[in-house]
Amino acid sequence: MFETYEQAIEWIHARLRLGMKPGLSRMEWMLERLEHPERRIKTIHVGGTNGKGSTVTFLRSILQTAGFRVGTFTSPYFEQFNERISINGHPISDEELVELTNVIKPLADELDHTELGGPTEFEVITAMSIYYFAKMSPVDVVIYEVGLGGRFDSTNVIHPLLSIITSIGLDHTAILGDTYEQIAFEKAGIIKNGVSVITGVKQPEALDVIKRKAMEGKSPIYHLGNEFTADSRESLERGEKFTFSSMFGQIQDLKTTMIGSYQVDNAACAVMASQVLASYYSFMIEEEHIRDGLIQAYWPGRLEVLSEDPLVLIDGAHNEEGINALASEIKSRFADKKISILFAALKDKKLDKMIASLEEAADQLTFTTFDFPRAASAEDLMEVGRNDGNKRIANDYQDFLSMKINDLTKDEILIVTGSLYFLSEAKPYIMNVLKNK
Repeated sequence: MFETYEQAIEWIHARLRLGMKPGLSRMEWMLERLEHPERRIKTIHVGGTNGKGSTVTFLRSILQTAGFRVGTFTSPYFEQFNERISINGHPISDEELVELTNVIKPLADELDHTELGGPTEFEVITAMSIYYFAKMSPVDVVIYEVGLGGRFDSTNVIHPLLSIITSIGLDHTAILGDTYEQIAFEKAGIIKNGVSVITGVKQPEALDVIKRKAMEGKSPIYHLGNEFTADSRESLERGEKFTFSSMFGQIQDLKTTMIGSYQVDNAACAVMASQVLASYYSFMIEEEHIRDGLIQAYWPGRLEVLSEDPLVLIDGAHNEEGINALASEIKSRFADKKISILFAALKDKKLDKMIASLEEAADQLTFTTFDFPRAASAEDLMEVGRNDGNKRIANDYQDFLSMKINDLTKDEILIVTGSLYFLSEAKPYIMNVLKNK
């Protein structure tokens, strides 16, 4: 049995050696031994390529503003591992994590010696979260973010009140397939018979797959652009504004403090979800809760402004669609600024297309790396794309940030982007440099 937080975390991370093992059999085995805690919690399931975390945050904030006690299960963590299991935005304590690990470890040890094999790190954490919300710290509802894909993701053991599929993009193609249809098929695996599904998916071929899955299970579907809309969009200096319409009515001039036109899609999916919960599941959610919830929603590392003077932003654009959205936002929002970008990424991403988009958006593009097994080297990133004068290497990102932040002029902006694992390392350092500037 573990006595310290460090021991518990070390054991959890040691499960990484098992890699990814698609399938639900190990989760089902553990949940049966735990007397099916998943049946004791109300859940909402959020999948999709991009926008999952933001949508979870918008919906959690709306529900919390309405007075509900809301659990969330998200990944990856940004600053602290405990963030993955949170209540009303507050991570579980170190002591609770130790207690949870001591509940799940005996099951993992037993599974190690069965034909199913041992559970992965993500399966262990998922089981811990379900047990926590069902038996240790009950909540009104839990919002579960899919880890990867959907159909065989370990979170897919829940039977939710509703499912949300935010978007479809070409990410994790080696696992999920390399077409929009194949990826949509995996994401649509979270749709349960008779359970409403809300989606912001845009590609017709991907949407057809989702609609077909919903139709097969007689699941009502609410599609952004059809059953609900987000119109009269306007980018504010530090946020977005839009008017929401659905069969349940119209709400004008909704505002978010999360920057990015794509955040309107995520916010609209969350508003639609809140209306479905209010209309069909007797959740007491008023218009004022939606308004206040969207404004109060905060999710780190998504076009997050760390400093106004000098102007420093971070953005976890870790795949092709995310980088394209960032590049578009840079061009429209910061057209009057000289753009400096610091970029680090994992080597299994579509780096050629990501870097091509960054080259178009940046006046100066700097590549770096960080301490992570799958991180691409700065040299590898440099070799991709055009061979021109606006690219450079900074093997030590901390040295680069120290100098760059102190040298930034009024007409310049620094954007640090790429892997969320990189941003979780870089953000505390950036904040320290800004503090001591």
